[in-house]
Formats: sequence, C-alpha cells, structure tokens
Amino acid sequence: MRNKPGFQAAVLLLLSQLSGFGQKPQETAEPAVKDKAKSQEHGMQYRAIGPFRGGRSLTAAGLPGDPTTYYFGSTGGGIWKSTDGATTWKPVFDQEASSVGSIAVSASDPNVIYAGTGEACIRGNAAQGDGVYKSLDGAKTWRNVGLRDSRAIGKLIIHPKNPDIVFVAALGHPFGPNPERGIFRTTDGGKTWTIVLYVDENTGGIDVVFDPHNPNILFASMWQVRRTPWNLSSGGPGSGLYRSEDGGTTWKRVEHEGLPKGPYGKIGVAVAANSDRVWALIEAKDGGLYRSDDGGEKWELINGDHRFLQRAWYYMHVVADPKDANTVYILNVDFHRSTDGGLTFNKIKVPHGDNHGLWIDPFNTRRMIQTDDGGATVTLDGGEHWTRQDNQPTAQFYHVITDNRFPYHVYGSQQDNSTIAISSRGEDGVIDRADWYTVGGGEAGYIAPYPPDPNIVYAGDYQGQITRFDKRNGQIKNITVYPVLTDGGGAANLEHRFQWTAPIVISPHDPHVLYHAGEQLFKTTDGGMHWDAISPDLTRNDKSKQQPSGGTITIDDTGTEYYDTIFAVAESPLQKGLIWAGTDDGLVHITRDGSKVSTNVTPKQMPEWSRVSLIEASPHDPGTAYVAVERHQLDDLHPYI
Repeated sequence: MRNKPGFQAAVLLLLSQLSGFGQKPQETAEPAVKDKAKSQEHGMQYRAIGPFRGGRSLTAAGLPGDPTTYYFGSTGGGIWKSTDGATTWKPVFDQEASSVGSIAVSASDPNVIYAGTGEACIRGNAAQGDGVYKSLDGAKTWRNVGLRDSRAIGKLIIHPKNPDIVFVAALGHPFGPNPERGIFRTTDGGKTWTIVLYVDENTGGIDVVFDPHNPNILFASMWQVRRTPWNLSSGGPGSGLYRSEDGGTTWKRVEHEGLPKGPYGKIGVAVAANSDRVWALIEAKDGGLYRSDDGGEKWELINGDHRFLQRAWYYMHVVADPKDANTVYILNVDFHRSTDGGLTFNKIKVPHGDNHGLWIDPFNTRRMIQTDDGGATVTLDGGEHWTRQDNQPTAQFYHVITDNRFPYHVYGSQQDNSTIAISSRGEDGVIDRADWYTVGGGEAGYIAPYPPDPNIVYAGDYQGQITRFDKRNGQIKNITVYPVLTDGGGAANLEHRFQWTAPIVISPHDPHVLYHAGEQLFKTTDGGMHWDAISPDLTRNDKSKQQPSGGTITIDDTGTEYYDTIFAVAESPLQKGLIWAGTDDGLVHITRDGSKVSTNVTPKQMPEWSRVSLIEASPHDPGTAYVAVERHQLDDLHPYI
C-alpha cells in the first residue's frame, strides 16, 4: 500500500460533500440524515484519470505458441491480461491482493493459472500479499487456495503435465520471523499444501525451477533476509542452494567443490535446455554467475561481473533459454543476454530499467514478455523491438495533492519514474497525453503546487532533493536544503538526515512559506534561496539505527533505510504557526508559534518506534489533530489512528 499525504484535504472535502461531515448538526431525525447522505452518494464512482503509464512489475507469462495472449502481475495493480499481442491490457485481478510476486500458466491446460501474491524483491516499501490464488477459466474468476501468511512469494511453478502439482517458493514475512515460509508443494490443485523444504523462521524460499526434461528433478534457493525500518540484512547460514531428485519430496543442499564459500545471500537458479547445465547467480563474498555442466555436481565461476550482483536483494534473476543451452539471461538494472554459456553478456535495450521478470515461448524463443519497474513489454524478434508500456495504468504514486485551478490538476510522484501533473478533465472529453506533464522533483517526493500560481510547483525526491518548477519557461531550479550526495555510508555521521520521501508543505496562511523536513523542520520564505531550521532534532536520534544497511555480505545503502527523520508535517489551517510534526521513529511534536520551541505530545498509547505516516490538522479546532500511524516494517499490520 502507498500512503498519499497531501490528498487528505480532498478526502475530507469528499466526506463533507457526501455525508455532511464537519457541518453543524441538523434538527432532522437520524434516518432522514442517512437517507440524504445516501442520495448524495448515489451515482458517484471512481474514474481512472491516468496517466496510462506502467509501474513496477515482477512477473509475466504467456501461452506457448500463442502470440496474442499474455499476463503480467504488477506490484500495486494486480494482474492484467492482453489478448491482442500486448496492444491493450485489461485488469483481471481487481478484487484480490494488489501485489503479485509470481504468476504461472499451466502448459497442459492454459485455463489454469496460479498467482503468488506479495513481492519478494523486498524494497523498504514492498507491498505484502495473502497467499496463492488460482483461476480455472483463464483469469475470469479467482479463489484463494492457501498460504495466506506467506506474505511474499518469490516464485511459483506448475508441473508441465499436471496442473494440480504446484511448487511455491515462499519468502515469508519480509519484516519479521514466521513459520509459513520455504518451499511448498500441492498435489491436489491447492486444496492442501505440504512444506517440503524448510530451514527456519528467518529463512524463506526465493526461487524454484524444474529440470525441463525431468520434472522430478528440481532446484530451489533459500534466502535468509530481514528488513526493518532502519536496516536491510541480506544473507546468513540459512541461505543456500538445494536439489531434489524425487519430485520435491526430499532435498539435499548443494555444497559441491567450485561453489563460493558462504555465507550466501540471495540466489537465482535456472536449468538449461539440455538439463545438464545449471546456472546459479549467487550473492556472496566471491559471488557471481556459477555454472554446472553435470546437473549440479561440479561448479565453476563462469562470470564474476559485479553488474549482476548490484542491489542483490532487488534482483538476482537468471533465466535459461528453453531451446539453446548456451543462451541465458540475467535481469538487473539492465537486461543482459549471453549466447556463449555465460562467458560474456551483451545488453538488450528495453523500454525501462530495473528488470525482474522474463517468460520465453518454448516454441519460439524470439517471442518473450519482460517485466520491469516500468511495466510489461513484449518482443517478437528476440529483443530488437518491444511493445509500448504507456497502455497499462499501473503506476505507483507516493503522494497525491491537487491545486485550485479549473479544471483542477492532480499531482503525484511515480515510483521509479517522474513527477506528474495531470488534468482532472480533458478538453475533448478524454484525458490524453497532452493533459499531463512533469513538474521537476523525482520518483519519491512530496509535491506542493504554489496556490497563487499553479505554474510554479515545488517537488521533492530522495536524499532531500527539492526543485522549483516554472511551467511558463520550463525552468527547474534545484533548491535543496542540504545539497550533498548522502547515500552509500549510512546516516550516522551526516549533518542532516532526509527520508526517502521527505515532507514538503506550503503554509495554509502564507503561500510564500514552504516547509521541508529532515531530522529538523526547515522553512523558506523566498522560494528556496535561503532555508532556516525552525526546530531542533525532533527524532530519537538513535545512532545505532543510522548505520549502513546490507548485512555482512552486501553493504548496500540506497538511502531507503535512512531513519530518525520527520515523516509527516501539518500546520493548523486555523492558527498560524501551530505546526504538528511526526517522526518515523514514533514521536509527535507541536510548536505553537512557528519557532524552535516545541512540545512532545506523543500519544502514550502509541507503540515505540512506530512511523507517524500522516497528520491531519483539524479544520474546526486548532487543538485537534488526527495522526495515522503504521508499523508494517516492524511486522505489525494493524492500523493505529
């Protein structure tokens, strides 16, 4: 799920319009009030305003021999299906979980489809799922068939001749220990599941593959990993590569000569078309692409290129060509292909970066569907050309806000893409490409349109970046408070700490006043030319939670785990200078005069280290505010308000 601060005012306005929220009590009997509210709601419905641009996707599948039918699973928009060769897409998984980690279509009965929910490429903001779903009618209807507490599924595969036999690599809770993780098998179409490979409550399954000529032989990888709000730790003694020779009933850890010394982190595995050749992409101190040419008995490092290991927790995807034993693909920031058994790789240009999923037609290996952080795309000529990704509205937005012009525009920042300002209605009755544009900033920040002039927009990004955009001349000016590249070494020694998505708020009393939050609250009155800190450090400032993340194997600090920061800011619309600030480490402060004098007003009932996700200052009483608190990164999915 994505928090959408900035949209709260519009939500409250909608509630007010629908049900009289915030108005003086009427002297009408209660049933009449309800009937009136019901009549006001009648006919109202959501409409998609776009932009029609793809978002993050981890998995896709097609039908062997059918160049028209494809499926892909997005991390925030469910499953989509095309029956016209990826020209258009339709949602087929709207009422189920929004995040899809793996999808598979039965080779023996294409009407049978399984989907594993929850993403196992565990970003700090990864969405979690509720198990495995199954369709018997080509994705027209779905039902949950179990593993509801697995939360994140890395891979799902179907027996090539029996659609009732399915294996699931369940990573488990990304943010805490749980027992429902490992490699699961069903032999009755999901009625019952057996855990056939289990290590411990901290280690889950991340990949599983069949030998293409003998489905009784399988390879699987286990990954010991844990995320917290302040850390990612990838790898440990639980991680490993496993092999089964009896249809997944028993497994033996692969520890043969030639593999790197442990501990391991994340591992991707693939079996070549000839069954003898096996690839394992291993995160380790001496990691890289390892190859076996005797079915997994002996191994050698075939390619140690570090491009294939970068941000291992997000990638480590290796896919074998189903016809040519010398052809193998590695999906990382770029899309790589080798045709000489993994010795050398060339990049394949795809429409977007951050690549995750690949399905190859076993009858025509030049036909593939690939997924990345920009959506799904199809090639019919081995990667020379790809279908468009602006025909699938699956973009993920961090924050949404509107301006006050007519027709009003909606602003948002899209994950792994740009900011967007899009008109709420088009001149010709539809909202087309000409009705939206970027407004500076980047993928992760708040957006604050300048109320007197919607041509001017302030927009943010990670590492505390802020820009001032003027649509009249297209100029983007960097007005960052702390213009220093900060990722790569933790936050403990930095002068200032900024969240991946740091608040940017314009005062409701003076549009020239702009607030921006790090560990302190900053203020500018001249468009970002000068900034002043108007608060002390309002966080717990626990240095132990500001260290580089990655664990013992990968020191991979991307800025996502920056902690002890202000996460939510709101100024009372009734009283100038009454500012509320909530932190990601569980504190709430107010200042009553816009100065550095602040008071800790943290609710006593609020659990420690909670994230104050959103603060809504009451439009009716300056002493009242609503605080939304969430703890999913502490493995607690309960809502707190």
